[in-house]
Amino acid sequence: MDGYPAAGGHGIEIDNSEEQAMKLNTYLNFGGNCAEAFRFYEEHLGAKVLSIMKWSQMPDAEKHTPPGYTDAVLHARLQLADTEIMASDVPGFQPMRSVYLSLAVDSNQEAERIYALLAEGGEVYMEMGETFFAHRFGQLRDKFGVSWMVIHSKMG
Repeated sequence: MDGYPAAGGHGIEIDNSEEQAMKLNTYLNFGGNCAEAFRFYEEHLGAKVLSIMKWSQMPDAEKHTPPGYTDAVLHARLQLADTEIMASDVPGFQPMRSVYLSLAVDSNQEAERIYALLAEGGEVYMEMGETFFAHRFGQLRDKFGVSWMVIHSKMG
């Protein structure tokens, strides 16, 4: 193997005889508008809200719910494209920095539609346009504080 020690170089052997059950999901934090954001994504992006639990629905909610969070989202799940996104409303919310949800589409028209939709009321980082790697590509933060890259790639 080109001089590389087995299994990360520490003499550790990995048992590949059984399939490892592992899944990586994205978890977003919101500042009180999680349910509104999920409904927006469901209506405009074809997402499907799988579940929403409010802070008031947890056991001993009166002891554990921060002031003003009774109707806020404690945990929610959304299916978007082939990805499950989880989220909640959290005290001390800060908009995402240096992390983007990258949404790949299969036409310029869909890229333009989604970009315009997400940009409305948000902050544009990079205008939608053609690049050397994409027919259409743009970056923005939507009105809910989520950063997005929308791409119609030139590469397969």
